[in-house]
Amino acid sequence: MAGQQAQRSIHVGGEWLDAVSGATREILDPADAKPFAVVAEGDERDADAAVAAARHAFDEGTWARTPVAERAALLRRVADFLVRDREALGRLESRDAGKTLEEGRVDIDCVADAFRYFADLVVGEGGGRVVDAGSEDIHSVVVHEPVGVCALITPWNYPLLQASWKIAPALAAGNTFVVKPSEITPLTTVALVELLVEAGLPDGVAGIVTGPGHSVGARLAEHEDVDLISFTGGLVSGTKVAQAAAVGVKKVALELGGKNPNVVFADACETEQGFDTAVDQALNAAFIHSGQVCSAGARLIIEESVRERFVAELARRASRIRLGRGTEDGVECGPLVSEQQRERTEAYVASALAEGAVLRTGGKRPEPSAQRPATGYFYEPTVLDRCHREMRVVREEVFGPVLTVETFRTEDEAVALANDTEYGLAGAVWTADAGRARRVAGRLRHGTVWINDFHPYLPQAEWGGFGKSGVGRELGPSGLAEYRETKHVYQNLAPKPVRWFAG
Repeated sequence: MAGQQAQRSIHVGGEWLDAVSGATREILDPADAKPFAVVAEGDERDADAAVAAARHAFDEGTWARTPVAERAALLRRVADFLVRDREALGRLESRDAGKTLEEGRVDIDCVADAFRYFADLVVGEGGGRVVDAGSEDIHSVVVHEPVGVCALITPWNYPLLQASWKIAPALAAGNTFVVKPSEITPLTTVALVELLVEAGLPDGVAGIVTGPGHSVGARLAEHEDVDLISFTGGLVSGTKVAQAAAVGVKKVALELGGKNPNVVFADACETEQGFDTAVDQALNAAFIHSGQVCSAGARLIIEESVRERFVAELARRASRIRLGRGTEDGVECGPLVSEQQRERTEAYVASALAEGAVLRTGGKRPEPSAQRPATGYFYEPTVLDRCHREMRVVREEVFGPVLTVETFRTEDEAVALANDTEYGLAGAVWTADAGRARRVAGRLRHGTVWINDFHPYLPQAEWGGFGKSGVGRELGPSGLAEYRETKHVYQNLAPKPVRWFAG
């Protein structure tokens, strides 16, 4: 992007800085592959400086000792600023990540909700849990204190939303932090730190370093002055983060994706409304944000008696999804985030077809149009029928607009298929039988299970997974607990000699 001034996107100790090396990175619009912003490209030296500032702010500053009501008030101010800037931030998120403008706006609403939720949660807590020591001379209480310096590493698909799920509870608990957004989609996280500064957050409490995971992220994970590392991303990178953090025995929270089943029983489709709703939700589950969602319902597991009718209608409607630049009116699905991600998706589809899958729709790049520049990273929503568990596309996370179809005949078979994955993030069950719904939901080994719905989340409810979907929880009371240490304070109001030893 010749001639454009790079944004000072590294925030350390209250100052916006260039990278120590002077390196920069162009940020591409995935709709046309053209650069539209330039940010600083930090490295290990920038990470060290940010951690040092956060360490000083925690150890010597006031934030950890700031009254809870004041911390909550700041979080609410940030929420108000997010509402004020909703349109600009939503448009920036759309252009940066490729999602539709409406999706970007909804993301900003959810971010504001997260800040308000953790503000309310921390204010509503008591002064600790009293422990009965069996004597009126003993006052014993369990209290929660901030962990310290938190390193927060966020993914490219929901840049601001995932950052908020980490930043809001970290600040509510009294911590300082350094956030490393994805080098592909850093812009709205930079904007969020700007709002924190505007809200009056003390210098050094919030740090951000834009740069690649192999340098900035790796250094944060291993840094001796980091007390907690929270990572959302892929399994391979998450494993490396866990290994680095293990050396210092840091607290670790990992959210590593999923391969999520959407189980549809025939009785959910007995009425026309039920059938239409289940098809519509299967489309939403698989193709929102071009399938670049960790909780995407990428595995349709459908009862055999309704498979043909259901898949035929699903494929027909998927073929009519309007692809284009996310900021354009009428667009329902944007591009993939990068050429690498599109090529990855193409490779999975090719392997599935080679292994016997039947292509019902999609499976290729769309024809260019006014809304779809030829240089953009677009890929058609794809439905692959007749899939089975041995296929890579069924086992591995594609993170693209690809839906696989498997069939079952019995409830036990449906549960076995849904649980036959190394991940365990989310899943859904569709049925008109309330008893079956509760029974199947109870048997699914996934961190979130929706019944007759897909994708909603509540700030009040914990978000996490089983198996290789990660460890730790975000959102809800457990999300706040991740950013705290527990301390037992035992006070003897009438101390006396023990006399264990002769003296």
